[in-house]
Amino acid sequence: MTRIPVRTLLAGVMATVVILTAGGIARARAGFDGLWSVTIITDSGNCDRAYRYPLRIADGRIYHADEGDQSFNIFGRVQRSGHVVVGVSRGDQRAEGSGRLSGVSGQGVWRSPSGCAGRWEAERRG
Repeated sequence: MTRIPVRTLLAGVMATVVILTAGGIARARAGFDGLWSVTIITDSGNCDRAYRYPLRIADGRIYHADEGDQSFNIFGRVQRSGHVVVGVSRGDQRAEGSGRLSGVSGQGVWRSPSGCAGRWEAERRG
């Protein structure tokens, strides 16, 4: 019988734990993965009344649904709990938002340094 050094055994156990933990996080995040339609509504300030954007969530990160669309930048994350933190910029304009997704819908608030503020609503599309 071949003896396995304790260090090698511990390294193997730790690697297995890391892989299993990472798989659990990915499965939890996958609950929000997919295409979403987000409506951004202005409630105060001198900004356009509303916008609608298609977004994609993959592994807890928020992206353009159309990867070729460079009209604005979006960066954000969705936590396993559904809590969303997102930022959007276009030229020298920017806005930050937060909220929560649950199942097939979500909602939250946003604000910009220019004095505009409002809310957002999301629906799962695919």
